[in-house]
Amino acid sequence: MIKYKGNLWLAIKRGVLKALVALLGLWVVALVLFRFLPVPFSAVMAERQIAALMQGNFHNVAHSDWVGHDEISPWMKLAVIASEDQKFPTHWGFDVDAISTVLENGDDGRMRGASTLSQQTAKNLFLWDGRSWVRKGLEAGLTVGLETLWSKQRILTVYLNIAEFGNGTFGVEAAAQRYFHKPASRLTISEAALLAAVLPNPILFRADAPSGYTRSRQQWIMRQMRQLGGEGFLQRYRLN
Repeated sequence: MIKYKGNLWLAIKRGVLKALVALLGLWVVALVLFRFLPVPFSAVMAERQIAALMQGNFHNVAHSDWVGHDEISPWMKLAVIASEDQKFPTHWGFDVDAISTVLENGDDGRMRGASTLSQQTAKNLFLWDGRSWVRKGLEAGLTVGLETLWSKQRILTVYLNIAEFGNGTFGVEAAAQRYFHKPASRLTISEAALLAAVLPNPILFRADAPSGYTRSRQQWIMRQMRQLGGEGFLQRYRLN
């Protein structure tokens, strides 16, 4: 009996190890392919889709229209950098200073503020919602992969195509069409700042019915965009 249990436990460990290796291989293949190909869906999109279907809501489905980098307004690119990650062009995936500040003061829900666009892209594309050290560890490894295999421009493009801008609305093209009835390429500075303003919590903060807080955040983002140098900032780092 003891030998049987030992063999069973060994078989389970081997099975788990094989599954982890297979998952790692799948992630590596996806990182290589998505360096060039449009991303058809993300893990967060799938999570929202499954949750909606389990609730019997067949209309509340994730929606995303892929657009290339040149089809996205420069203001939108600048808006998410200004609001989410102003060191994006120069860091290697992590904002060490921001992470240190959160760890020193205690993580009271501000860890997202320390997450770079690269980390958010890795999490949204491959992982699940929620807060755990396991997920953060996987996110860190995937972020290194993104920064190694992808350009900054590619990371920004994928981020904007899979970010959640509202309930069932994923991707900047879907958001631009839903809220402003225009393509993402024609978003103005104020519209781009409003979309960026809802990103911390696109279910609570709404672009179609912005609260006073969302409006104040929109104005703050617009000021940050100007302070960064406007479109000249994107040109300097070849992100336009």
